[in-house]
Amino acid sequence: MTDHVQQTTPPRRPSRLARWRQSDLWWSFTHKPSAIIGAVILTFLIVTAFSAPLIAPQNPFDPAQLELWNSELPPIWEADGQWPYVLGTDTQGRDMLSAILYGSRISILIGVASVVLSLAVGLSLGLVAGYFGRFIDNLLMRIGDVLLSIPTILIAILVSAVARQMLPPELRDVGSAAVLVLAITLSAWVQYARTVRAQTIVERGKEYVQAARLLKTPARRIMLKHILPNTLTPILVAATLNFGMAILTEATLSFLGIGMPPSQPSLGTLIRLGNQFLFSGVWWVVLFPVVQLCLLVVSVNLLGDWLRDALNPKLR
Repeated sequence: MTDHVQQTTPPRRPSRLARWRQSDLWWSFTHKPSAIIGAVILTFLIVTAFSAPLIAPQNPFDPAQLELWNSELPPIWEADGQWPYVLGTDTQGRDMLSAILYGSRISILIGVASVVLSLAVGLSLGLVAGYFGRFIDNLLMRIGDVLLSIPTILIAILVSAVARQMLPPELRDVGSAAVLVLAITLSAWVQYARTVRAQTIVERGKEYVQAARLLKTPARRIMLKHILPNTLTPILVAATLNFGMAILTEATLSFLGIGMPPSQPSLGTLIRLGNQFLFSGVWWVVLFPVVQLCLLVVSVNLLGDWLRDALNPKLR
């Protein structure tokens, strides 16, 4: 007699996309209208900003494309509006739609760079302070307290003054973005460091960390492989909210004249340049950059609020 063994195919493992769509995080996102609205607006703003060379009528950074006889044209729906200047032009003949798209790209890049650099510094110093404690912990936290006591504007002025003395004149405008990123980072890394330090102190006393120490596991491996993954949830929420704050801080510094130059205007620079014409009838020069900045910051904050609620175990 021949035995027939019926072979069964093992069930296929769901893909990452399928597991993501079945997760609690995706469910909470699809059931929170404000998060969906924020994601749609932010995606649209980012895509249009980085597609500026393809969709913008002109390059606002190229003086050869600026036409003074087309200056102060109103939006296209006004009586004197002209195509293709949909949102009008400024006093230099610069198309406002193009300036806003290119300016948004600069603001977003500065915000992303500030958050990434702040994360790198804050995570590293927070892990070290929380894991080793004692003198290192006290030193790093006192440095953080000092930096928190100094307003970001004053830090930006100090960094800008030092950079202007160190950089040659032809590189000062090019280095403006780096100065802004450094100034925002000096103020923002402390929040990440404190959050990671608190989480690290909690994780340091748990059994799995003590067991790794008994096995003579290097401290660097313990911090990066065992402790760091358990600190990422609050850090992710803080990074999302701080992204919008970094964009707003850059706009504030540029509005005060210590940020991006007029030759490479961010949204804050555009608002500063158009503010003086607000009551002279050329209202669109300042209104549309303000609206773009508000949409950008509000959409990021909507996503940050959703992420904070979704990852909060007390609200589940």
